[in-house]
Amino acid sequence: MAALRVAVPVLALLGLCPGPAAATAPLVIWHGMGDSCCNPVSMGYIKKLVEKKIPGIYVLSLKIGSSLIQDMENSFFMNVNEQVSQVCRQLAQDPQLQRGYNAMGFSQGGQFLRAVAQRCPAPPMLSLISVGGQHQGRVYGFPRCPGESSHLCDWIRKTLDLGAYSKAVQEHLVQAEYWHDPLKEEEYRKNSIFLADINQERGINETYKKNLMALKKFVMVKFLNDTMVDPPISEWFGFYKSGQAKETIPLQETSLYKEDRLGLQEMDKAGKLVFLGVQGDHLHFSEEWFDSTILPFLQ
Repeated sequence: MAALRVAVPVLALLGLCPGPAAATAPLVIWHGMGDSCCNPVSMGYIKKLVEKKIPGIYVLSLKIGSSLIQDMENSFFMNVNEQVSQVCRQLAQDPQLQRGYNAMGFSQGGQFLRAVAQRCPAPPMLSLISVGGQHQGRVYGFPRCPGESSHLCDWIRKTLDLGAYSKAVQEHLVQAEYWHDPLKEEEYRKNSIFLADINQERGINETYKKNLMALKKFVMVKFLNDTMVDPPISEWFGFYKSGQAKETIPLQETSLYKEDRLGLQEMDKAGKLVFLGVQGDHLHFSEEWFDSTILPFLQ
């Protein structure tokens, strides 16, 4: 019997005996503009759905602020760089995430979580799923803006049209920080305090590139009937051809990809980039689609 007791761990050490099954990686979710961490018809619903379909998984739906109202308000008015810094500290202090986690961002939460991946490698983000995130920015449209006739929405649109790249607007209006006007490329590169930084528009930060390339998968979901994001191809990291606002090009034709400033070309060749399309307007998808298409990336 003594020999048998010794043999089992020896086989395990040699890799010939399977150990216990690995636990499912935790999931971190970041909501979009005008939403909150725990809205029962959006992020609260997604959290419960994932927990139901993957028993035992730890799901953290990020809340920016001390209340749900503050969380929603901060999605409009809190400097994105400070939001990302707060999230990085929160993740670093969460004992359930220390061995790594998957991340899923909805609309602007997609590009915000990409910033987390690039700036904060500990704890490690394993895979990033961007659901309608605008990775090359946008020039119009507000997903989940509270009411098309809302005075707030109208004010934001007018403010962006008049002075998106002014210092005061950049520092205090979230949507200005990923506003990308193809007719004002130089102004965007010079004055955008968030998107131009994480997209390496002013130089190459090798740490950003190294950290993003550490992802196992970078999944990008584009809504094929999107009427709220301009241009929708930004959800697949494409954008307008420089200097005009009519013809769009895919990621593979952009200078970002050709110069491989973020490592996306290398990731693409390694099969790490996944481009998914779903019928419907912005953030409109069925539970069946989510179950069959998104959940496999979490298991």
